[in-house]
Amino acid sequence: MTTPEDQQQPLDLLGIGIGPFNLSLAALADPLPYLNAAFYDQRQDFNWHPGQLIDGTTLQVPFLADLVTLADPASPWTFLNYLKSRDRLFPFYFAERFHIHRAEYDAYCRWVAQALPTTHFGHQADTVRWNPGRGLFEVDHTRLDAGGQAEALGRTLTRNLVLGLGTAPYIPEPLRPLAEAPTAPIVHSADYVKQRERILTAEHITVVGSGQSGAEVFLDLLRTRPVGRERLTWIARTPAFAPMEYSKLGLEHFTPDYTRFFHGLAEPVRDKLLPQQWQLHKGIDHATINAIHDELYRRTLDGGWPDATLTPGVTVRTAGRLGTNAIELHLEHEQQNTRSRLTTNAVILATGYRERPLGALLSPLHPYIRRDSAGRPKIDEHHRIVLDASVTGAIHVQNAECHTHGVGAPDLGLAAWRSSVILNAITGQTPYPLPTRTAFTTFGLSTPPQQSRISSLPSAPRAATHGS
Repeated sequence: MTTPEDQQQPLDLLGIGIGPFNLSLAALADPLPYLNAAFYDQRQDFNWHPGQLIDGTTLQVPFLADLVTLADPASPWTFLNYLKSRDRLFPFYFAERFHIHRAEYDAYCRWVAQALPTTHFGHQADTVRWNPGRGLFEVDHTRLDAGGQAEALGRTLTRNLVLGLGTAPYIPEPLRPLAEAPTAPIVHSADYVKQRERILTAEHITVVGSGQSGAEVFLDLLRTRPVGRERLTWIARTPAFAPMEYSKLGLEHFTPDYTRFFHGLAEPVRDKLLPQQWQLHKGIDHATINAIHDELYRRTLDGGWPDATLTPGVTVRTAGRLGTNAIELHLEHEQQNTRSRLTTNAVILATGYRERPLGALLSPLHPYIRRDSAGRPKIDEHHRIVLDASVTGAIHVQNAECHTHGVGAPDLGLAAWRSSVILNAITGQTPYPLPTRTAFTTFGLSTPPQQSRISSLPSAPRAATHGS
């Protein structure tokens, strides 16, 4: 196969990282004959959160939130066309599933990634530079063999970049030394499936984190333990094991309308607003909450209570090893203003993910990047990093713009729309027309032009009145 670095002509678009978001971009770019694109990923093939593909778990978004449908329902890369290629359309039709299994979504994405000619795995992007003389980005990369070892060095020239580097598992500072020890019985939920058999042998298991991943791990563990001898603890910082906001109007926070509204807010307002919206994307879906309660209730039918402790509002202050098979967690309950210790034999950290830093990859471009008051890259409405005017190429980001675009940045339901925005901006055309309205909610006030003009004038002095 001819790889992009073997070509003499520069690319119009190079995507770095092949997760669902850049895979969406690759799928929508595929039918555009005037766009020369390629996508690199250092992995050998596509996989989507393999450590969290617990049997039976489903996506929290409908199957229509696939890679392309919400931008181009007629695309050959839809989930429905994937089912057709597998002779599974009728089984899916009768299953009446709106939310598909995660393993099925992973298989669908792998089908697309393997079929697209523009996806190149085993390509590790090392650094990005701007060449002002040629008006191009230079991307140095390493081609890796099947074992992940360096095989060859290369350089690719491109007019535009799209960074889809994804997120990395987040481990709170007090737990990092233990988590990094190879023999410690502590793992992030990202590795749960891989470590599951080892974890299940522990006498007592603690789950840390109240989001969907924590709930799914706790439920899976609970179902494997004997009645009355569960020996499970579930703790979280949040004030409750709360349901995800899944009302119809609540879901309109994951529309292009809300994304545009959020981007138009002042930086301090955005920073204050984001933490308050945790239930929009960090809660637990109702089905999982109900399943946990049902399982706990079933274990009371003979009159006892399950040996399972569920405590929200708790922070892990410090942690340490007790011998070779135990961990001591030092806990604090902020509302109660109390502290305690918990001895456990294994810990699963369902503590979420953080955006991968762009610093190392883009270090030669730091002088060109415009930043906000917190030192974060400024991102414009087209998901482009704001660069110095001397840089004529564009760098777009996928799922690295929560601070500018809000809670919808990591949501799969906005993948096809954002890919459309990026492709329209890069091509200067409209291969994917964007909807003018996507929500019943109007998120801000529309200021009439006349009112806006008057309010900008200096106010007249107020006449003094008696008795005021």
